[in-house]
Amino acid sequence: MAISPTVNDLHVLFRVGEGEYALPAAEVLVMESYAGATRVPGVEPWVVGIVQIRGEVVPVVDLRRRFGLDGAELDGDRRVLVVRQGERSVGLLVDRAREVLSIGPDHLREPPEAVAQGTERMIRSVATVGDRLLMLIDTARVIGAVERRDAGEMGRGVDGD
Repeated sequence: MAISPTVNDLHVLFRVGEGEYALPAAEVLVMESYAGATRVPGVEPWVVGIVQIRGEVVPVVDLRRRFGLDGAELDGDRRVLVVRQGERSVGLLVDRAREVLSIGPDHLREPPEAVAQGTERMIRSVATVGDRLLMLIDTARVIGAVERRDAGEMGRGVDGD
């Protein structure tokens, strides 16, 4: 079953572990090398901390941890893809990102149900481009826990109500 052709054709490709993933290029504000983050206590285990990128402080979600994979050594290939969801910017830490590719709607398919459920629906669709199999992530679901936690914290009064 084909996904509707509302997806922008240009996508930023990136690797996390052995998987190859994509995001619509329109969602990516900037891509930067990753040199580390300032840790923040009490955040979800996949939030590695905060960084300042182009004057804005953004939380960084380690996609390896978010996807349940083992950690990786810090090397020159790791990148932070800063994405915007609503009024918020969040960095996605990936193993490698260096390619932009046009993926037409005719290449997109719904993920198998077992994959969709197993990934908490973080995989929006899969694409086949030549012999490559790409997984398009649902940014809102990947960073949703970060947003909900922030919203809950901001809604509490001094007494915790």
